[in-house]
Amino acid sequence: MPGPTEHKTVQARILKYAQEIGWRYVSRAEAEARRGFPPHPNLLPQGERENADEARRASLYFGDLLHEQVLAFNPKYKDAEGALVGEFQRLNADIAGNRDLLAYLRNQGKFFCAEENRELDLQLIDYGDLTRLRGEWRNVYEVTEEFFVHNGHHGTREDVVFLINGIPVLVIECKNASKDEGIALGVDQIRRYHAETPEVMVPEMLFTATEAIGFAYGVTWNTVRRNIFQWKSDEIGNLEAKVKSFCAVSHLLRLLKNFILFAEKEEELQKFILRQHQTVAVDKVVARALDPKRSRGLVWHTQGSGKTYTMIKAAELLF
Repeated sequence: MPGPTEHKTVQARILKYAQEIGWRYVSRAEAEARRGFPPHPNLLPQGERENADEARRASLYFGDLLHEQVLAFNPKYKDAEGALVGEFQRLNADIAGNRDLLAYLRNQGKFFCAEENRELDLQLIDYGDLTRLRGEWRNVYEVTEEFFVHNGHHGTREDVVFLINGIPVLVIECKNASKDEGIALGVDQIRRYHAETPEVMVPEMLFTATEAIGFAYGVTWNTVRRNIFQWKSDEIGNLEAKVKSFCAVSHLLRLLKNFILFAEKEEELQKFILRQHQTVAVDKVVARALDPKRSRGLVWHTQGSGKTYTMIKAAELLF
């Protein structure tokens, strides 16, 4: 008798928990229709695409929603629907393109306003949602599954993908809890996505891999073992607690806005994420510095715990 599948044991649970914290579930059929795939009956069993050319023409984005949100946030934006997606598609399919797209996500992009004859800031995400109640969210938070991409040479199918305003930002790779080294296998899948379909990794900023017990996380374009960390929650081994804390809207927005960074190291562009203890330290440094009753403070670190990036981010936020 066959054992439980990845979808039943892990993937479906993640989708359930995500919906419980405010992410709208988008079925694979709906997601592919919104991405510009041909009608769903053209799919072969197991999710493989019958015609790679059709899949190659499909978008990574929910373009209609992205355009709608851009118009809502930028009343003077007049470009046609699809123009912004076209800009994204022209970015390099590498770490540099990923860095450039993160700048867009941080509202550092520009658009030309003919009315004022100058460039204006382009807002894609309202980070005010960090402090709003759920019912007042201005961004659209969606989660889908079996996210299929084919670039004409290779095809990949990501298990769970989270999108903000139609832009995929987080991928979760699920493995069966009965598999040995399940998380390592999941990370290997992420590495394969980078190698075979790097286009899909341009907008995706974060990844996690789980087999229902552990929950490893890191940033895309950096899958070196030492830069992949275990997400810790108060309830050890509780997948629900880990998904609901890591994938919480406020947490993902903070990671995107503040805690991912790019740095030149050994003459090479590299990408990093601050670990949990680093983000806590940054928050405490900022709070202490803004406290008029305090004039000094101390953060104690061990060797190799990330002092440099903690200081960089604390200084950046204070600035």
